[in-house]
Amino acid sequence: MNILVTGGAGFIGFHVTKALLERGDKVVVIDDLNSYYNPQLKRDRLALVKDKITFYQTQVSEYGALKKIFAQHHFDKVCHLAAQAGVRYSIENPFAYNTANVLGTLNILELMREFKVRDLVFASSSSVYGGNEKSPFSVEDPVDKPISLYAATKKSNELYAYVYHHLYGFNCFGLRFFTVYGPWGRPDMALFKFTKSILEGKPIDVYNHGKMKRSFTYIADIVEGVLLSLSKVKGYEILNLGNPRTVELSYFIQCIEKATGKKAIQHNLPLQPGDVLATVADIEKTKQVLGWSPQISIEQGVQEFVEWYQKYHDY
Repeated sequence: MNILVTGGAGFIGFHVTKALLERGDKVVVIDDLNSYYNPQLKRDRLALVKDKITFYQTQVSEYGALKKIFAQHHFDKVCHLAAQAGVRYSIENPFAYNTANVLGTLNILELMREFKVRDLVFASSSSVYGGNEKSPFSVEDPVDKPISLYAATKKSNELYAYVYHHLYGFNCFGLRFFTVYGPWGRPDMALFKFTKSILEGKPIDVYNHGKMKRSFTYIADIVEGVLLSLSKVKGYEILNLGNPRTVELSYFIQCIEKATGKKAIQHNLPLQPGDVLATVADIEKTKQVLGWSPQISIEQGVQEFVEWYQKYHDY
C-alpha cells in the first residue's frame, strides 16, 4: 500500500514508518521538523529511513502544500500522527496547538475527501480523560471535561473524524496513546529527562513526590497497535492503546536507577497544572477490535531505552 504518515520524523511516527517499510509498504512522510525539541533528533531518525521514503518538510496546517502532496501521490491510507505535543507546553503556547492539532487535522480530512482517500488512523491521547476519577479509563467514559488545551485539541480530532465518517463514509480509528516510551523517544518526556540527569549526576524534578501512576506503554507495542489499526480500520472506533499494568513514578525511577547503575537525586515538587494523578488503560475493546495487548514489561522497556540512550550519546 501507499501510506501517508504525518509526523513521520516524530517518536511514534518514525517507528511506525520504519515498521511499514519493513512489511513492504510505500511510505510518504510529512514533518515540519519544528524546534519544540532538538530537531537534530528528528533528522537522525529520518536518516535511518530516508533512502526508502518520500519526505516533505512542511506543516500540516499549510493546506496548499498538503494539496500538492495529495495530488502527486495516490494514498491508500493515512496515518495522521502529526501534532504539537506536550500537556504543560499547551498552557504556555496555546495557539500552536490550535494551528497544528485542530487546523492540521481538518486539512488532512478535507484533502482525504477531495482525493477520495477513505481510511484514516489518527493519534488521540489518554489526556482526553482529564480528571476522570473512574478507573480504568474506558473509551465508553465521558470525556467532555479536559484539563489541558492539548487534551481539548485531541478530543476535537475525534469529533472532526466522526463528522467525516458520518458525512462521507470515512473509516476512522482514533488511538488514545498512553504514555509511550522507548528508544528514540522525546527529550521532553520523563524517561529521557530522568535518564540524562541521572547519568550526569544532576537532580531530577519529581512531581507529587512520585505518587503518580501511568500506563507506560512501550513503543514496539504501540507500533503493533497502529499497524493492526491500519490493516483493520473500518467504520469509526476510538481505541485505547495503553498498558493495563500501571506503574508508580517512584518505581519507574527505580527501574532507571537499575538500568543506569546510578542513584537518582530527587527534587520533589507539587503536582503540575494539567497533570493527572493516574492514567489506567482499559483495553477490552482494543482486544476485541484489534486482538492487541502489550507485551513488553516496564523493566525490559526501560532497560532498552537506557541502552539506546547511552549508545546514541556515546556514553
